[in-house]
Amino acid sequence: MAEVLVYVDHVDGAVRKPTLELLTLARRIGEPVAVALGTGAADTAPVLAEHGAVKVLTHDAAEYADYLVVPKVDALRAAYDAVSPSTVLLPSSAEAKEIAARLAVRTGSGLITDAVDLEAGEEGPVATQSVFAAAFTTTSRITHGTPVITVKPNSAPVETAPAAGTVEALSVVFSAQAAGTKVVSRTPRESTGRPELTEAAIVVSGGRGVNGAENFALIEALADSLGAAVGASRAAVDAGWYPHASQVGQTGKSVSPQLYIASGISGAIQHRAGMQTSKTIVAVNKDAEAPIFDLADYGVVGDLFEVVPQLTEEIKKRKG
Repeated sequence: MAEVLVYVDHVDGAVRKPTLELLTLARRIGEPVAVALGTGAADTAPVLAEHGAVKVLTHDAAEYADYLVVPKVDALRAAYDAVSPSTVLLPSSAEAKEIAARLAVRTGSGLITDAVDLEAGEEGPVATQSVFAAAFTTTSRITHGTPVITVKPNSAPVETAPAAGTVEALSVVFSAQAAGTKVVSRTPRESTGRPELTEAAIVVSGGRGVNGAENFALIEALADSLGAAVGASRAAVDAGWYPHASQVGQTGKSVSPQLYIASGISGAIQHRAGMQTSKTIVAVNKDAEAPIFDLADYGVVGDLFEVVPQLTEEIKKRKG
């Protein structure tokens, strides 16, 4: 069976959920070979093997932390040359999409980004995408070179499928361009204790109707009762009510959770483009004509200042 190269997104050996989803998709089209780079790369092997990686290629070097992107492209190209894969899969993070694009250029291959599904086809993997602000769903495949595909988080289930997970050291020679952009400082992001927005199974978002930064406490309380991430519309972010890193929309982050709760969000196309692929959408808005209701699976016409606290309390009661 053809081997599928899977780029591993991890933090000091802790594998992030989108990579485990990629392994599920990789098994549909071949045998997953994982590529783990940087500090703790070898520590990823047990988890990757548990989720189907037949082989784990690892490499650690200071360049991965000291410089941006290119060292990882060099390493992935080295893995590509060593394995000759049928497909290369990466998560659809900002960094991984840049890595994917650079790899595609280097290998003369076609590139598909932000796929939401992947299936085997007679002439190569077939990727499903949600395009034009999620107004259309398309299927496509690469016709030139080795398919390089990035996949959005929450596009596939995480499934265990124990495999050998044989660890092999990857030989990497860094290019002259690897030292082109140096990281001179880092500022740790303050942890909220909530899931990462793009990876969360549940997202609770607030918009213009929240009417102030202090009122986002209602949104946060509902999110915490559900173990959810907190999002915000562009209007709320532009008003300074919530950090830009939490913006959901065409100019923010794209999410695809199992459950998306929109409170006080009208449903402008800019916002819809970032959350329309959510599995179940619940909207709370006092305007019965708000466009968000055209998209919602369930809608509540009411004042969010009354509905959201009641919903939060009811969830807490049911959780016991």
